[in-house]
Amino acid sequence: MRVFVTGASGWIGSAVIPELLDAGHNVLGLARSDTGAAAVAALGAEVFRGGLDDVESLRAGASAADGVVHLAYNHDFSNMAQAARTDFQAIDAFGAILKGTDRPLVIASGALGLAPGRLGTEQDRPDPSAHPRIANAQAALSLATRGVRSSVVRFAPTVHGAGDHGFVATLVGIARDKGVSGYVNDGANRWPAVHRLDAARLVRLTVDDAPAGSVVHAIAEEGVPTRAIAEAIGRGLGVPAVSVPAEQASDHFGWIGGFFAVDCPTSNHQTRELLGWQPTQHGLIEDLDQGHYFQIPG
Repeated sequence: MRVFVTGASGWIGSAVIPELLDAGHNVLGLARSDTGAAAVAALGAEVFRGGLDDVESLRAGASAADGVVHLAYNHDFSNMAQAARTDFQAIDAFGAILKGTDRPLVIASGALGLAPGRLGTEQDRPDPSAHPRIANAQAALSLATRGVRSSVVRFAPTVHGAGDHGFVATLVGIARDKGVSGYVNDGANRWPAVHRLDAARLVRLTVDDAPAGSVVHAIAEEGVPTRAIAEAIGRGLGVPAVSVPAEQASDHFGWIGGFFAVDCPTSNHQTRELLGWQPTQHGLIEDLDQGHYFQIPG
């Protein structure tokens, strides 16, 4: 199968491409810049020049492939509405090309805030009005009625591994600057986590085998207590782990404070049963204890 991948040079995409290639697929990777194109080519994929805001390039890439993996998303918290509109336009463009073909369309979504106060499952369908990205995921799933083998992969808020520059790396930077590693209140709230390589394998399995209209969870650990995350960061930096009252979380953590305070345990049971996915990489705390999150680039 020839698979068109957006976000091809990104944190997850750069692991998905080798996974697809190793499984015998050919990969066409979207790249806007020369740097992105070089990264895609170095991974062994064919480069396709374009961008998320260039709908014609997205249609052309999907037309040249047997399926699409849509991982790219502009995580600009200052203009989330525009980011969601761009994402919807991309999904709509892919659906128009793939309709009636039964070819796969796999899109990325998130598990954070899926089911506040209880264990989230693949059967949960949050209210689309709660967030535009939820509505986009529902729009992708609805393409199953138009002959598209569409699936949504909900990723853990922490997709960890060497080279991660996401939430955990941000928390490490805050702890380094503050001289303490904070958690909110008693730190009992839980974050699900998955290693980048396990997540990439799940994306490949979804491309190969997920039925139309499937939701799968890239969740290896249902919920790691945030206090345990803060303590591991503290060990790595040699600073104390301390409680930060909820009302001070925004001041202490900045934009990530609200996210770090959420309790969002999330199951992967149905995903394992559906696709036979078994995470094999180490967990988040072990990953932090390996030390690579604390190396300062030279």
